[in-house]
Amino acid sequence: MSDAPTRDKNTPVTPVTPVTPTAATDPAAPVPAASPTGRARRGLSRPVAFASIAAVFILFMAASSAPSPLYVIYQQEWSFSATTLTSVFAVYVAGMIAALLVLGALSDHIGRRPVLATAIALEAVAMVLFIVAGDVSILLTARFVQGIATGAAMTTLGATLVDLNPPHAPHRAGVITGAAPTFGLGLGALGCGVLAQYGPHPTRLVYVLLLAGVVLAGLLVALLPETAQRRPGAARSLRPRLGVAPRLRSDLIALVPILVASWALGGLYLSLGPSVAANLFGLSSHVIGGLVVTLLCGPASVTVFLLRGWPTERTLALAAGLLLGGTAVGLAGVQEHSLTMAAVGTAIAGVGFGGSALASFGTLARIAEPAERGELFAVAFVISYLAFSIPAVVAGFAATNVGLHETSVVYSAAVIAFSALALAAQWLRTARARNADRRDRIAGVQDW
Repeated sequence: MSDAPTRDKNTPVTPVTPVTPTAATDPAAPVPAASPTGRARRGLSRPVAFASIAAVFILFMAASSAPSPLYVIYQQEWSFSATTLTSVFAVYVAGMIAALLVLGALSDHIGRRPVLATAIALEAVAMVLFIVAGDVSILLTARFVQGIATGAAMTTLGATLVDLNPPHAPHRAGVITGAAPTFGLGLGALGCGVLAQYGPHPTRLVYVLLLAGVVLAGLLVALLPETAQRRPGAARSLRPRLGVAPRLRSDLIALVPILVASWALGGLYLSLGPSVAANLFGLSSHVIGGLVVTLLCGPASVTVFLLRGWPTERTLALAAGLLLGGTAVGLAGVQEHSLTMAAVGTAIAGVGFGGSALASFGTLARIAEPAERGELFAVAFVISYLAFSIPAVVAGFAATNVGLHETSVVYSAAVIAFSALALAAQWLRTARARNADRRDRIAGVQDW
């Protein structure tokens, strides 16, 4: 993330992950201090602590996608509709949005460790609820609690990585926070699919293992050096803040189509993707159900890493084009009942997904003053996660009433339309910037 809002638009931007306003996204916030001696005050050394926090980040995201391959099993055992399925997915996002908005800046006031410890405790409760779940009501409760835990953890994990970032590798925290979410999502879905297919107790084993991982994460956090100094204003920080400076609104509006297209596509795959594989392609293997999510999230994670040095304008255009093209190829695969086309289209769209997240939040970091970034990012996160959940719920209603095939076709067409809008918006932004540069050069010549 840049600290210079006037930097050239072609300057590469450090990857930014979707976290809410904390020290990770607001350079105006006080810089967390290490111990007076420069050493970790307790427990883990700073390099080990950095690696541990990265692992905990991946764990939380893997746990959040683990239920996706199991939705088909839950449907078969409890006989609920696609509407209920997507509602289970949506309550997770609702809990996460609430936590992102309310708890986003809390660790800047009370410290990283207390917030992380609370998030881990809530995640453990969610895992226990998953293990004992015997009906949809418990599943809904587990997902909501997990959403709150994940939202609280994401904000603080991102800030902690920035706090612990090694001086000799200034971009390492940005790369990790940019790639960890999609990597964790893909890993969790695929790992759960394998366990559900080949292990005992398919709806419980994965949560037992994740619970063990959460307990280990709690031990690591207990040994973590505190990297943020306590400061007043904790209660005030709980008040959600949403607002965009007037001068930034046109740039944010230009990014809305690609935010909606990419996150809506992600929501479809994490909620109904395994059902599409099972019902439209006859792939009953739970490994395939997990692989559907991994095919989207895996390329996204790699893209964030590989394109981290690209200019944001170029990355946005490429991402929009790949989202459009990949979704179109995937749609053709559904229409032609071609598994190969659907898989290739998903992977292409996954590259667009990763590129859009990287460049969209990188653009917001570049155009905003430090004091404006917190609220601007909060608005962008809300847009992203609403696009992640609401279209998926609508798709669930549609799949129940008109069928999964028709729903997939219309949903894909909507993603293609928003991707086309994103390309057009990016072209207009580029043209406007070129005209502004031309006017500035002419004015400079005239002044001379």
